[in-house]
Amino acid sequence: MSFVEAIKTCLAKYFVFSGRAVRSEYWWFVLFVILVSVVLSVIDASIFGQNPETGQSTQVLTPIFQLAVLIPMLAAGWRRLHDTGRPGWYLLLPAALSIATMVMLFSGVAVFSVLEQGTDNPDALRGPAAFLGVGGLMVVGALQLVLSILMIWWLSRPSQEGTNEYGLPAT
Repeated sequence: MSFVEAIKTCLAKYFVFSGRAVRSEYWWFVLFVILVSVVLSVIDASIFGQNPETGQSTQVLTPIFQLAVLIPMLAAGWRRLHDTGRPGWYLLLPAALSIATMVMLFSGVAVFSVLEQGTDNPDALRGPAAFLGVGGLMVVGALQLVLSILMIWWLSRPSQEGTNEYGLPAT
């Protein structure tokens, strides 16, 4: 599948999470999203300038584009995983880990805040809290790295030969 065909296919299948997508379809579309994001980022910087206090450019067009292609990117990745014989929901594992991490961090802060209120020496809790927080973030960071590498591995695998449980091979 060519670059232009892949873009047309992925945009035509905007909300299609069923079926299969060949490697070229997915990776050409990923390249398209990256290239357009870079171009829009340069346009954003030249049109909207930079924040004088932070030195960062103001992003307007780039986030709009990325929000517009979020669903087709998910759908293409979902179909790509189907093509390798894996369930599409595996694509959500890194995001699920991030959400679980945020919930655990907020829960930990809440628990230690309550514990701090009930003790005479709240400074005694700060060391263990910091250890648990930093240790937990290191473990989650390692898991996130492993999941990300695994996801790239799965998305780059060859298509499963013949018909699989997700349908006929993509063309």
